[in-house]
Order: sequence, then structure tokens, then C-alpha cells
Amino acid sequence: MATYECSNCGMGVNATCAKCDEPLVDGVLKLDDGGEVQISECPNGHGKIKSPMCCGNDMSCTI
Repeated sequence: MATYECSNCGMGVNATCAKCDEPLVDGVLKLDDGGEVQISECPNGHGKIKSPMCCGNDMSCTI
């Protein structure tokens, strides 16, 4: 399960798909410019999300 944590305050978030209730899995989205964005996605193909924000910064998730 994707567990995002705030490096500032330590808050954590577990992510599941709202359509099928499956835990989201960690992944990386490769951008056209060669960059990468950490994401979590539904294992059943219902979509993907970018990391949530807390304390004004993106939360991180260990892949």
C-alpha cells in the first residue's frame, strides 16, 4: 500500500482506490522531458495520483 509521509510534521496517509477499495501501489511517471514524478496507481487500472501535499510540500512515499 502506498503510504505517504510528511517530512515536516510526520503525518502519514494510506491510499486506496475509491472505485474498488484496493490499496494503491507505488510507481513513477516518466515525463517527456526526462523527469520523473512519484505516483500511486490503482492495480485494477482505475487511475493514478501524484503525491498528496502537507505543510505546503509534496509528501513522499518509499518506492
